[in-house]
Parts: sequence; structure tokens; C-alpha cells
Amino acid sequence: MDLNGKDPLSTLREAARTLVLHGMVIRRISRFYASPCFPAGAGQDYVNAAALVEVREGAAEILAHLHAIEARFGREREQRWGQRVLDLDLLAVEDQVLPDAVTQAAWRTLAPEQQALRAPEQLILPHPRMQDRAFVLVPLAEVAPDWLHPVLNLTVRQMLGRLSPADIAAVTPL
Repeated sequence: MDLNGKDPLSTLREAARTLVLHGMVIRRISRFYASPCFPAGAGQDYVNAAALVEVREGAAEILAHLHAIEARFGREREQRWGQRVLDLDLLAVEDQVLPDAVTQAAWRTLAPEQQALRAPEQLILPHPRMQDRAFVLVPLAEVAPDWLHPVLNLTVRQMLGRLSPADIAAVTPL
């Protein structure tokens, strides 16, 4: 059970349906995957998925909708990378780099021990650590394998190919 009394798979399925209530049109959604909790020891293992959605709003408005959905499910932002009921990330909006390439690079290359302590005060796109996380790239490869990271100049498929086979194997379909 997770914090809201439902299993994580049910929570994620219900959250995906809630996207539509916020004006998002789901064009594609990946299978659901189990993956080890990140960071290790922060709670139970996760259920992950990726969705390709169509919206008419900008990145900041999309993120506000995602945060509203998280709050609806009982998410409280008390501890960075702490246990949470639901975590909806905005990975990218087409080829936008926000707020700028220098800031995006600074967050992308931030040392792991600093990542655990610091949170950006503004939206960083593409998500600065997506290229490092199998639990992001495995489902994302189902819905947007040829999306090109506008800074790294790598597709999702190429970023996934750079990860260790053990990390990829730890992300299993449900």
C-alpha cells in the first residue's frame, strides 16, 4: 500500500485519467513499470510510466496542473526525494530549453550529493537528470523513442543505450 491507501499501480492509473480533467489530451501512454525506489531506501518501489500529451498551455502552466494533480492525491512536498504518494514530472516540452542552456547544463551536471540537497527554484527543461534514469527512459522509449534532447543531441533511444544493462533490467513491465 502507498500513503493514500491505494497500491501505486492504481494511483498511477487514476492520475493518468486525471490528466484529461486538466485539459491534456493523451496521445500515447507507455506500459506501467516497476522500478526500485530512488534514492534507495526512500520508500517502497515505484510504478512508472510515460505519457505523450497534447496541451495548449505553456510549460509553467503544465507543471502547475501536474502539481495540482499530485496535491489531489495527497502529495506533500516535505523532503527532497522523500517518500511520496505520487510524483508527476514534466520531462520536456518539444525542444524547449528552460530557463536557458547555461542553467539547464548547471543542473544537469550537478554532483549527485548536491542533487539530493538542492531543488531548482524555477522549471528546468528538459528534465536535468532524465538521461541518467532508466525508470524514466524505459517507459519514455515506448512513447517517444526518437525525441531528440535539444541540448545533448541524443534521442531517447540513444540515451537509454548509454545506461547500464543492470539499471535497464531493474525496470520491469507490470
